[in-house]
Amino acid sequence: MYNGIGLQTARGSGTNGYVQANKFFVRPKTGKVIVDNKGFESGQGTAGLTKKPNKEILEHDRKRQIQLKLVVLEDKLIDQGFTDAEIAEKLDEARRTIEATSLSEEAGGPTTIVISDK
Repeated sequence: MYNGIGLQTARGSGTNGYVQANKFFVRPKTGKVIVDNKGFESGQGTAGLTKKPNKEILEHDRKRQIQLKLVVLEDKLIDQGFTDAEIAEKLDEARRTIEATSLSEEAGGPTTIVISDK
């Protein structure tokens, strides 16, 4: 036992009884309170840098959104009783239209998507 910490005897504990200090414990600061009324400026701490979004992540998210729309459409078509061949054809057509509209959206074109459930 060291400063009241640890086992009184190591017998029966399955350990050797060695007590080591926790080197990663961060002790709280003393009770000093520093009053600073300045606060932070709007751009303070960024050093004038702004991060641009990762193009690969944006592309992955775009593809995920397209796939989500197609899964919803597939569920609707299955509920309506279409055959597997008709569903595959309609999904392929819908994928082409959605991808075309999302690419035109990135280029600044119109953003309307029309999917027919005939």
